[in-house]
Amino acid sequence: MILPQPASELIKRLNEVDESEDLEAKAISGIDPGKSLYETICAMANEPGLGGGVVLLGVSREMGLFPFYTASGVRDPDKLSSDIVSACGSLFNAPVRVNITPEKVGKKVVLKIAVPESAKAQKPVYFKATGLPKGAYRRLGPTDVRCTDEDLSTFFMDQSHESADSQVVKEASWNDIDQNAIQAYRRARKEAYPAAAELEMRDEEMLEALGAVRIRDGKIRCTLAGVLLFGSQSALRRLLPSLRFDYIRVPSLGWAENTDIPFEALEMRGSLLLVAQKIMAAIADDLPKAFKIENHQTGQRTEMPVLPFRVIREAVVNALMHRNYRVNKPVQILRYPNRLVIKNPGYSLKSEERFDESGSFLRNPVTAEVLHETRYAETKGSGIRVMKRLMEKSGLASPTFESDRALDEFTATFLFHHFLDEKDISWLANFKELDLTQDQMKAMIFLREVGAISNSIYRGLNSVDTLTASKSLRKLRTMELIIEPLVGSKNTYVPGPAFSLLANKDGSTYGGTVSMDATVDEADPKRLLQSLMAEMPDRLRKEVKLAQLQARLQPDKAMDMIVRLCQWRALSLAEIARLLDKSSAHVSTKYVQSLVADGRLQYTFPEMIQHPHQRYRAR
Repeated sequence: MILPQPASELIKRLNEVDESEDLEAKAISGIDPGKSLYETICAMANEPGLGGGVVLLGVSREMGLFPFYTASGVRDPDKLSSDIVSACGSLFNAPVRVNITPEKVGKKVVLKIAVPESAKAQKPVYFKATGLPKGAYRRLGPTDVRCTDEDLSTFFMDQSHESADSQVVKEASWNDIDQNAIQAYRRARKEAYPAAAELEMRDEEMLEALGAVRIRDGKIRCTLAGVLLFGSQSALRRLLPSLRFDYIRVPSLGWAENTDIPFEALEMRGSLLLVAQKIMAAIADDLPKAFKIENHQTGQRTEMPVLPFRVIREAVVNALMHRNYRVNKPVQILRYPNRLVIKNPGYSLKSEERFDESGSFLRNPVTAEVLHETRYAETKGSGIRVMKRLMEKSGLASPTFESDRALDEFTATFLFHHFLDEKDISWLANFKELDLTQDQMKAMIFLREVGAISNSIYRGLNSVDTLTASKSLRKLRTMELIIEPLVGSKNTYVPGPAFSLLANKDGSTYGGTVSMDATVDEADPKRLLQSLMAEMPDRLRKEVKLAQLQARLQPDKAMDMIVRLCQWRALSLAEIARLLDKSSAHVSTKYVQSLVADGRLQYTFPEMIQHPHQRYRAR
């Protein structure tokens, strides 16, 4: 939204919260604001539901223990304002009508640039000289990112009302419809709303009304939603071979920690209306059980999954409703001893900062509506809030959610741990002299269990806003309970020296899944390479040395080598890049992301993709 506060107040906010989705600070040394200003304007104008944002031009960011923003000022604000307004009217395919106000902060003049969200009919806004898709940007958190093809599809769908799941699948016909799925829909719809008009229709008419089929030239043609919801087993295997749900039981706390112990895996296939209950039952039957006394007089007890069944239902339906069905990758449900992780193809169309807000951006609106009508799902964007509320009501840690655009993947993690039980309270006594709040205590327990925490996770754990989370994390950093790692994602924190000192003060030990050692070798490339090469088997070392001598590596050979390296041991992105003598960005974009997407590499921390100690392992 366009923040109404004056520039001086917004600078104070920057120093409390840092940059955010709707607030950006930019310095300027001369009279040219630079292309990055216009990228931010483009992103704020495009971002659905943001309502625009504010850029403060003439504000510098000084780095230290914490970022510190100060007014550095601009030269000739009148001319600069005129130039920016003119550029916003000519650089883009559609003019962006920014409102620029010069404001004095101390002795400096800062330009407050209010950027409105563009109308749906004008989106996507993009640089005319670059074109689509590279010339369009979206605003995700405090970052401007280039639009993907799916982003563009979302924008164009808003204009044409044509979604991916409403499009006809050329190879599908009425013979590919499963009558059992039709009957399952009729039963569920009748239970939800007995007077529904479509229940009186013939099957063909009903599926046409639902958007599952279309009549063209007198022939019945199935849409993608029709195949997903009502397709037969043979049709799904033929048309959507990756529409599979893998339930994997991992015996260790980390992915593939012990390759000698095989995974227990269950594959589930079928139309969404038939397979949904199977997935929920498979999860519920395998989870650890809790006991509830139904009648205190008779003492009768009932077994139930440690996670509330409603949480399981919401998580499964969200995966079915929001996944990207264009990605040839199954949904993975990973059952660890201490947590459940659901990895879904398709990043969230709603930014992480707005997960708790009402409203939902639907990737598959036809499919979502059918699931809504049968009471499988809501379409109001309430799923995440419902899961958090139910987990907290059961005394469990709030679930965490992570959206990764680069890998086009969404990860939901549910800890089985009961927060602030007797053991936790006893352990937290180690920190009693620090006068931590209850929210900060929860953060300490999460840090102990998972080994890392971020602003978004802190907000989710404690149901607080960004400002409150930032202030609290700043205090924890000041006390050196958390630190930013030498490498890794911005705004992700690992245990600091004070945490390591106090956590085991009482002599107890708690095994999280993360080493708390600082990644010193990764900050020293030469030392890192020497260490890796010394430990490496001779044959692999020779291959690496040969690769380092080549100016360009063939992609297939480079990826095969990365797999062999990660079979030898789990490696970080920085380690892989150093061994290939390439930049981390190049290795990630050209090789690693594809290897992960194809399943040839796995994360050591799949539930937290941006984990600062993330490694890649090949089986």
